[in-house]
Amino acid sequence: MAGEDSAADAAPAGGVLGSIKGLASTLIAAVHTRLQLFTTELALEGLRMRRMLLLLILAVIFFALALGLLTLLVVLVFWDGQRMLAISLLAGFYFAVSVLLLLTARAGGTRSRRPFAATLGELEKDRQRVSQ
Repeated sequence: MAGEDSAADAAPAGGVLGSIKGLASTLIAAVHTRLQLFTTELALEGLRMRRMLLLLILAVIFFALALGLLTLLVVLVFWDGQRMLAISLLAGFYFAVSVLLLLTARAGGTRSRRPFAATLGELEKDRQRVSQ
């Protein structure tokens, strides 16, 4: 009878231990999935930022070239008469445009989407499921 008691005690303990192992395995799988999602989003965010930086640099270079040639053209057109007025008006225009662009960039930086929004959303869903 002593052997039967120890076998009966082992079954519930193994069941609880098995449940704990299953829970731990599920938890590890969930964390692993979330980490994979995070690393994927991190890589995509890095690619997006590099692409945006490259496009911005190219846009600035070509804009500067166009602006320089346009300025030269306007100054040459008004060279005999009002060259100082033409240069002053162009300088004021460039200053106003640069201020407007800086304000627009500043406003756009505060409205950008949150990085890793999908990962944070999944973690929030997990937290809500666990708290129920």
